[in-house]
Amino acid sequence: MNELQALDHIRLNFSPQSLNVLNLTLAFIMFGVALEIKIEHFKKLALNPKSAFVGVFSQFLALPFITFLLTIILKDYISPTMALGMILVAACPGGNVSNFVSSIAKANVALSVSLTAIATLAAVIMTPLNFSLWGNLYTGFLAHADAGQLVRPLKIDTLQMFQTVFIILGIPLILGIFVNHKWPETTKKITKPIKRISILVFIAIVVLAFVKNFDHFLVAIKYIFFIVLIHNALALATGYSLAQIFKRPFIDRKTISIETGIQNSGLALVLIFNPKIFPPELELGGMAIIAAWWGIWHIVAGLFMAGVWTKFTYGLASSPSLTSHAK
Repeated sequence: MNELQALDHIRLNFSPQSLNVLNLTLAFIMFGVALEIKIEHFKKLALNPKSAFVGVFSQFLALPFITFLLTIILKDYISPTMALGMILVAACPGGNVSNFVSSIAKANVALSVSLTAIATLAAVIMTPLNFSLWGNLYTGFLAHADAGQLVRPLKIDTLQMFQTVFIILGIPLILGIFVNHKWPETTKKITKPIKRISILVFIAIVVLAFVKNFDHFLVAIKYIFFIVLIHNALALATGYSLAQIFKRPFIDRKTISIETGIQNSGLALVLIFNPKIFPPELELGGMAIIAAWWGIWHIVAGLFMAGVWTKFTYGLASSPSLTSHAK
């Protein structure tokens, strides 16, 4: 455990300027996502809200709870701040890449975009609430277990977290929906370029941060690789299983799984590096490393699952009996 605890003392090379760029990039990405949201999406959900309900339930209730249980099971293999990093990622809404992965997986893209919108708006309240609830329960568990580690309750400026999430996610989303509704023809012309540029910039930031912190990555990878893999696999499985329990069609099951398994880890990093929310003296290196690796791994896992589902979908299409069963 000494080596694990040493991860908490790692200070990632992430300057205030880089944080500002990441903030702007995330806001720009959410604006691009919102440009694809139409009022018709919400009308369709109103007529058939079951899949949307399952998707939101999976993201904001089931995943944080399952993550909490996982951190307890793995308490001897993770540091306390690694556990808090897992809880924070689970408390974030679906990631911006989920719509792209859904399109590759031949999933319900309209549902994906709608869930992204709903989850992003809900995150203004649910992300701070979930992290505070499950994070405090976890530190309370450690104190009760006499783990001799991080046992103090979390003291987070909840209002500051609400404000940060709303500025980065809520305002761009509302603005994008307004632009789409007010100037639909212009929106059609600018949506794809904006999405491409924003995602390329985001990838560039991730790659640059990875290169700058490569030495830290080499130290941490043996601890975090399988932790994030297990956590992400559980997230994907949670979304798919809940959709199956609620008898959602296969196309919606894929979507809900992707929306649950691809989290906005960029938002998690923004929150972690915000000194008004998490003062640097807390030494939360484990949180940052978990969130940073999640940002890379969930894309790999999402694209892999999309490939598997695409082949499976083609298999269903070639088999009448299986196709009818999927419906």
